[in-house]
Order: sequence, then C-alpha cells, then structure tokens
Amino acid sequence: QVQLVESGGGLVQVGGSLRLSCAASGFAFSSYAMRWYRQAPGKEREWVAHISSRGVFTTYADSVKGRFTISRDNAKNTVYLQMNSLKPEDTAVYYCNRDPAYWGQGTQVTVSS
Repeated sequence: QVQLVESGGGLVQVGGSLRLSCAASGFAFSSYAMRWYRQAPGKEREWVAHISSRGVFTTYADSVKGRFTISRDNAKNTVYLQMNSLKPEDTAVYYCNRDPAYWGQGTQVTVSS
C-alpha cells in the first residue's frame, strides 16, 4: 500500500533552515508528481510546493517562493523540501502528498522569534 513518511521537522530560530524529507513506498514513485502542504494551528491545510514526476517542473505558493526549494531523488523514492530564511508564519505541520489523496503523518516545524 502507499506509504509516505515525513521527517526532518524541528524547532528553529527565525532566519534558520530545515530540510524535510518524505520517504515513499508502495507505488511507482518516479511516475507521480508530489506535493508538500502545511497546516498551521487553527488554519486550513494549504499547498506549499509541487514537483513533477521527473523533477523537471516545480511550482510554489507565493508565501514561500524564493525561500523554499522542492526536489526529489527517484532512486531513493524520496521528495525533499529545503526551507531557508524561515519565518514564524512558517510554523505548521508539513505533509507530503500524492494524488489522489495519499498523505503522510506530518512533521512539525516550529520557527521561534
């Protein structure tokens, strides 16, 4: 069955960096686009970034453009989210996603000011 396992979250100061990973299994990873979403306390889950199946195309939410980078390693069945210049408003649980509705358990990112 499809499994997505996020890791790499933690507590970081404003301006710091984190790299999230999402290890995928149970499907042909290189055939699927992947996405990162996040959900802050009291808010709806929002889309953060998208990467095409071969990693050629990427898109970002305006709120993270220029600070976050999505990438993937199809040999390792893993998608990454490099987060730089972190802000308090980036605090959220970050989720990996594959269509149609597969989600990981999430990883907490907390940015302290």
